[in-house]
Amino acid sequence: MKYALLVHQPQELFEQRDPAAAAAGKAYGEALRAAGVVVVAAGLQPPQSATMVSVRDGKRQVHDGPYAETKEFLGGFVIIDVPDLDAALEWAARHPWAANSAVEVRPLFAYS
Repeated sequence: MKYALLVHQPQELFEQRDPAAAAAGKAYGEALRAAGVVVVAAGLQPPQSATMVSVRDGKRQVHDGPYAETKEFLGGFVIIDVPDLDAALEWAARHPWAANSAVEVRPLFAYS
């Protein structure tokens, strides 16, 4: 089953360029690939780079900046394919950001 690991982190972590954190993220990605469970993974640019799009009455509306004023933002994601929720939780706990942020685990709908 496929799960999304959604990494939520505080704004200040977006602004830090920590070589140790980058190395830990690289090692985590290599472990995911070695286990054959990763589908796709990516970090996201800071929330200020976001653009929101909505359509109202058939007209596209575009808004710059983060969707909501909040202390934590989505900083990245990993899509994994593992047997069950327990396996997904294990991979979430191994994520390097789990030590100072939060990793949300959500099952994906299977579309055919």
